[in-house]
Amino acid sequence: MKIALVGYGKMGHMIEQAAKRAGHEVVATIDVLAEDASVKVPAGDGAAVVRAVKSSGAEGIIEFSHPTAVMGNIKALLPLGLPLVVGTTGWNDKKDEVAALAKDVGGAIMTSANFSIGVNMFYKIVEEAAKIMAEYSEYDVATWEAHHNQKADSPSGTALEVARRVMMGNPTKTEIVTDAFHERPKANQLHVSSTRCGNIPGTHKVFFDGTADTIELTHTARSREGFANGAVKALEKLSAGLKSGRLVKGKLFDWDDLF
Repeated sequence: MKIALVGYGKMGHMIEQAAKRAGHEVVATIDVLAEDASVKVPAGDGAAVVRAVKSSGAEGIIEFSHPTAVMGNIKALLPLGLPLVVGTTGWNDKKDEVAALAKDVGGAIMTSANFSIGVNMFYKIVEEAAKIMAEYSEYDVATWEAHHNQKADSPSGTALEVARRVMMGNPTKTEIVTDAFHERPKANQLHVSSTRCGNIPGTHKVFFDGTADTIELTHTARSREGFANGAVKALEKLSAGLKSGRLVKGKLFDWDDLF
């Protein structure tokens, strides 16, 4: 497949290598700042991004830019009708808007809070554990995540998805709190705390704490390579699903739709 990469930072470079290892051709690397990108575009210039993708002959797009740029890129790229995988996080509150746009323009877009296969397994484990522990009122639950100090959003999209899975398993938790508490937390509140420091590649924990003991579930990423491989695999799955008719355009897909 001929792939255009929109966003050519550290993750963009890793995705390029992952795509090449998988036998694909990266026909364009598009970025605002990266000196080694094949196409440099002005910040916020969606038309320039579209021109670069069109002229490259790309058959699919992976967007891994920045939370401040992602919505502009999505709005510019969706009308092209090419399979679009978005790895940038920080736009969780815009998903309904993006789903509506995909339907209006007939685009096909897939996103995930995290493209790591291990993280997606972790989601399922957390959801099942929360369901089991919800039967025991003496156990409370909270989550914590840590990332490197270059990450632009907090909490991470992965942390918010972990929290969502906790609430799916435990319906007594109905409100996510990401700020510091200045009073005792209410029983329905799920605390999601974050740390940004150094070069931490990504750690997520779920705590079930009772009067007698604590149970911890942890996922620790050794590197970002798993994210890059997963993004490429997601584009392969999205493209194949559209070609076979298993998936139809006009939708916002997630990990469970493709895998």
